[in-house]
Amino acid sequence: MEGLHEDEQAIVEMVRHFVDREVKPVAQQLDHTNTYPDKLIEQMKQLGVFGLAIPEPWGEARVSTPCYALVTEELARGWMSLAGAMGGHTVVAKLILDYGTQQQKDTYLPRMATGELRATMALTEPGGGSDLQAMRTSASRVDDGYVVNGSKTWITNARTAGLIALLCKTDPAATPAHKGMSILLVEKGPGFSLSRDLPKLGYKGVESCEIAFDDFRVPDSSLLGEREGEGFTQMMRGLEIGRIQVASRALGVGRAALEDSLRYSQERESFGKPIWKHQSIGNYLADMVTKLTAARQLVLYAARRFDRGERADMEAGMAKLFASEAAMQIALDAVRIHGGYGYSTEFDVERYFRDAPLMIVGEGTNEIQRNVIARQLVSRGTVAP
Repeated sequence: MEGLHEDEQAIVEMVRHFVDREVKPVAQQLDHTNTYPDKLIEQMKQLGVFGLAIPEPWGEARVSTPCYALVTEELARGWMSLAGAMGGHTVVAKLILDYGTQQQKDTYLPRMATGELRATMALTEPGGGSDLQAMRTSASRVDDGYVVNGSKTWITNARTAGLIALLCKTDPAATPAHKGMSILLVEKGPGFSLSRDLPKLGYKGVESCEIAFDDFRVPDSSLLGEREGEGFTQMMRGLEIGRIQVASRALGVGRAALEDSLRYSQERESFGKPIWKHQSIGNYLADMVTKLTAARQLVLYAARRFDRGERADMEAGMAKLFASEAAMQIALDAVRIHGGYGYSTEFDVERYFRDAPLMIVGEGTNEIQRNVIARQLVSRGTVAP
């Protein structure tokens, strides 16, 4: 684990052993029954996974972003849904760390570090997709705070999270539209409703929901930071770590698919020899490991840049784009290598094939990533490192 100090290497190894010992044996059943992983989430709390982005004095084990990415990869290697259970939580922690008031940090971060309080973010709206500037959810000023009205969708952990970072319009008349957006840190109460869990192809066990706000009142202290109108910029910075996390999930899914394929291709024989010795299968394996390794280097590059405090939207976008597309191809090739068994629900490769598309469309579709990359490329005016 190049670039990680000894303590961080030990954390990654600890999570790897947890995945092999506790997650792998139960992931298939939890996925097929769409069961929320209560026991595994509790174990993740004990391991300190929910506090990996939170420093002292609120947390105990803040790690570098490359270490965080590799921990995410390990969790997703066992079951991608587990990595989803801590993804939005980390984005909210970063938002509070970077932009929150002292009171907000002291109120939320200690409980978030232990996992006692779990957090999620609410951006997407029905019919809005990745076009955040077209959002309609609004927060109107009243004497002692805001009244929120609107709806959000695809909110991961909406049932189990106790804190929501809500991106909404505090000035609907602002031009351009993003200048009128703010983030409110809200907890559930009167006027908040969770309408339904969305049925999904993959990403089972962890809920993704539609939520609605109907004259939902929150105090002044809910505003992230000191000023209105900065929510869009704040969230775009938060999504840099979010996209690194989603790219790391893709690494985990791709790695699991490759590991299963490598093992199967050595055990399965046809025409008198292990199938990996057939050129077509060997070529699949060679391409799979090459794509996975290249994707991991892109993810770690974006993570290092993020830690240096440099702008990383282009790098995080490239990592998310490449890693997710690589994971999808690796998952498909894993099905090919397993033949008929790859289509069977008795083997895990069908789960990887169902889970992989989430990373292509989640946290900003790959079409959006290409827009971000192209815009930044032109803006920077150079392709030199």
